[in-house]
Amino acid sequence: MRAVTAFIAGLVFGLGLLLSGMADPAKVLGFLDLAGAWDPSLMFVMGGAVGVGAVAFAAARRRTRSLLGEPMQLPAKTGIDRRLVAGALLFGAGWGLAGFCPGPAIVALGVGESKAVVFVLAMLAGMGVFEFVERRRRPARTAAAH
Repeated sequence: MRAVTAFIAGLVFGLGLLLSGMADPAKVLGFLDLAGAWDPSLMFVMGGAVGVGAVAFAAARRRTRSLLGEPMQLPAKTGIDRRLVAGALLFGAGWGLAGFCPGPAIVALGVGESKAVVFVLAMLAGMGVFEFVERRRRPARTAAAH
């Protein structure tokens, strides 16, 4: 049941990205081009997503289990630190340069967008580098704590 639910949620999310234009890098770059031919339509898409997300997270905080009976797993960290800011800046730079972020890139890859192949490969490489660095840092942090 869990896999079926995840598939349906991913399908709905992907269709939403396609219908809203979020999987089209030209549309995204038009939204980010404040000095040129600015396209504000994605602002409404993102505003709607933030509103739905805010309501969903508020409801989730009051629950211990999901609607399917799984334990709720909300983020434990709530503070803003240097790593979060650096990651947000890197994410924003990548989004502005490519017109993709991870979810829409995977959707665009699925519909045959050739630019998405390069983006997804670069994203996977970046994730691999992050994991490599984190694994090397973890033993050093653990040893320093003792």
